[in-house]
Amino acid sequence: MKQFDIIERTASKIKELKIQGAENIAKSALQRIQEFSEKLEVNDKYEFINKIEEAKKILAESRPTEPLMLNSLNFIITMLEKNPVNEIKELKHLVSLYSNEFLHNLESAKNKIAEVGSTLIKDEEIVFTHCHSSTVMGILKKAKENGKRFSVICTETRPLFQGRKTAKELSALGIPTTMIVDAASSYMIEKANIVIVGADAITPKGIINKVGTSLIALAAKKAWVPFYVACELYKFDPRSLDETYIIEERDRNEIWKTKRKMIEIRNPAFDLTENEYITGIISEEGIQHPQVLIHIIQSKYPWLFRR
Repeated sequence: MKQFDIIERTASKIKELKIQGAENIAKSALQRIQEFSEKLEVNDKYEFINKIEEAKKILAESRPTEPLMLNSLNFIITMLEKNPVNEIKELKHLVSLYSNEFLHNLESAKNKIAEVGSTLIKDEEIVFTHCHSSTVMGILKKAKENGKRFSVICTETRPLFQGRKTAKELSALGIPTTMIVDAASSYMIEKANIVIVGADAITPKGIINKVGTSLIALAAKKAWVPFYVACELYKFDPRSLDETYIIEERDRNEIWKTKRKMIEIRNPAFDLTENEYITGIISEEGIQHPQVLIHIIQSKYPWLFRR
């Protein structure tokens, strides 16, 4: 068996959307890195870290728009480099230890975001959201637990209909929900009091999220509806510092399997919502204007700037 087989199989599953969602992708990558490191047969710490770095690159290329996975692996590598331990057996144990530490910190960040974000929702208000975000769901769940009475408008989110998952979860929580087609966003957003969406990546220029988010932000600004983004700071994308934004395009068959002459199908999965359209970003550090967020990230998590 080739050394990187376990990593390449996971990368293929991520690329083929068999593993979806930023957090699920990061968790899967961390699990595979642990298994990969356990099987490594190397002579020294330098070689051990280099192999993990190679595995990281394979995984990162499978979903270029998802920095959470990249950052989780960078966290492990950074911590290994800082730790004076040199024995391979101990290094393998540290990989598992740091993986669990990252996941614990991520869960803690989500809980803080839920607490902070829930204060934005008032009784009898209507919340508008797009796609499916476990972080946004945490806010809505917390608001419900705190006794807030509110309803939600969610998009169905074409072409894979992730909004149906959101609607089902909201229904299970007992939150009144209206699901709409994406194209109805501009009309329906005027009925909302607040927009809260998630994010796949934070960049200096804005956030990258499910395609359609930028159009909703434009509609919100026109309708004077505040537009908030709920996002862990771990989703900062260090690759965006050179102003390169990779927008993943997916299989045309998600839109239309039937081929027609002279018809080209484009299927971008994400778009960039610029800072000027964002009222605030809800993170584990509170609610900030997006333009000051990079300075907070640099101060709190300097290792996130590793490429």
